[in-house]
Amino acid sequence: MTVNLSKGQGISLQKADGGTLTAVRMGLGWQAAPRRGLFGSRTREVDLDASAVLFAGGQPVDVVFFRHLVSDDGSVRHTGDNLVGGAGTGGDDEAILVDLQRVPVHIDQIVFTVNSFTGQTFSEVQNAFCRLVDETNGQELARYTLDGGGAYTAQIMAKVHRSGNGWAMTAIGNPANGKTFQDLMPAILPSL
Repeated sequence: MTVNLSKGQGISLQKADGGTLTAVRMGLGWQAAPRRGLFGSRTREVDLDASAVLFAGGQPVDVVFFRHLVSDDGSVRHTGDNLVGGAGTGGDDEAILVDLQRVPVHIDQIVFTVNSFTGQTFSEVQNAFCRLVDETNGQELARYTLDGGGAYTAQIMAKVHRSGNGWAMTAIGNPANGKTFQDLMPAILPSL
């Protein structure tokens, strides 16, 4: 059963049977919003990029994004860059896989971001979402709709963080501006 998260809401990643999740996928989907023009409506392709920044004690120690597809320790993997989106209604346009059992013990948070590499704002995007999926069985665990359609070019989507002996997910949903994850670091830090 999927939990639809609100901004700031969190969920435990413990399984209903008391077990713990071993691998998750953070999926990102979006569509370009049609724009009215002189000769009718049209869409302009939007290149959104998903990134995962790995933190240890509040310090960034690694990042996974379209130019660095696998974390240095191999526990986090980006499936590849999608330059135009299009799924937006359920399927993932970009995905980041996290092998929770392989994440080194010093990594305490993984923050997921999305940014418009081409600089278009979220007012030009529709049906955008991020979702967390149990990679072992394909079950969607949580979904966060990236709504707002504002004049910003990025969003700090969510974080997966250690909680007791397991992991939890928190929807962040903070708008930001920037074309790359490096531009977003000042906006990420308050969410840790």
